[in-house]
Amino acid sequence: MDLRKYALAKAALVAAVVLTTTVATAPHASAYPLPGHVTGDVGVHDPSAVKRPDGSYLVAHTGTNIALKTSTDRTAFRNAGSAFPGGASWTTPYTGGSSNLWAPDVSYRDGRYWLYYSASTFGSNRSAIFLATSPSGDSGTWTHRGLVVESRTSDNFNAIDPDLVVDDQGRWWLSFGSFWSGIKMVALNPATGLRSDSTVRSVAGRNGGAIEAPNIVKRGAYYYLFVSFDLCCRGASSTYRVMAGRSTSVTGPYIARNGTTLTSGGGTEVLAGQGNVHGPGHQDVLADVDGDVLIYHYYTGTGASRLGVNLLAYDSAGWPFLR
Repeated sequence: MDLRKYALAKAALVAAVVLTTTVATAPHASAYPLPGHVTGDVGVHDPSAVKRPDGSYLVAHTGTNIALKTSTDRTAFRNAGSAFPGGASWTTPYTGGSSNLWAPDVSYRDGRYWLYYSASTFGSNRSAIFLATSPSGDSGTWTHRGLVVESRTSDNFNAIDPDLVVDDQGRWWLSFGSFWSGIKMVALNPATGLRSDSTVRSVAGRNGGAIEAPNIVKRGAYYYLFVSFDLCCRGASSTYRVMAGRSTSVTGPYIARNGTTLTSGGGTEVLAGQGNVHGPGHQDVLADVDGDVLIYHYYTGTGASRLGVNLLAYDSAGWPFLR
């Protein structure tokens, strides 16, 4: 599968921790649980998951015309084709003609499935996020609904890695972003799922450094913003890690455990590579009957990308951790 993004020259390279196949020579301060047991077709990148009304699961991920997988038990996964088996011609002005589409966000609301996804090329912020909807989520049933947000080379942001959140007032928001000036947010029209105004808000950033893949969920009194720091898409040399901040407002400010705002480069680490799990990231939080589940990808020692699944809990102070 073609993997994704960048080689942004201005981003500072992050030194990778040298790992053996069994024990880290410089172990992380805290050992994270290994990815949960999954079987079948689990080669994914940038996964997003939704639970269907029948109790099964639908996963969308980066791939040709947006790749799909399904599971009945969150353990065994099978290939389910692509969202657009006939192609997505409206994306090619942003992809240089490639059919490889990135970083989808899939959800189920109002009796239908909503799919936000990205079109771009490596290292460029000439990018776009589009919306499609489907009555079933199955391959070939997705209807193109239009362009949501785009970025040009003159912009200071990159319109990829979308994530939909609906706040307590029923307002729809789309967060997105990769490198450049960080993570942005725009308001959406709930009736159409498309952008409702021209305002672009900033919710996280690292002064041009490596940050992307936002995911926002509301739990208790807080909205939690999960992001991926550092470098993806380098196989076993990837340094991706999952960070989080929280806010009482969906638009922020999001603050890390130590009090640093995410717009100032802050973040509380939730997951990082260790042992033979390299560069875990591009996370998506799925609410399920046994609690929250963190869905993500990671790389094996051979450089293959794999589906990661772990339960996600919150400590006595309300900060997320894996179990």
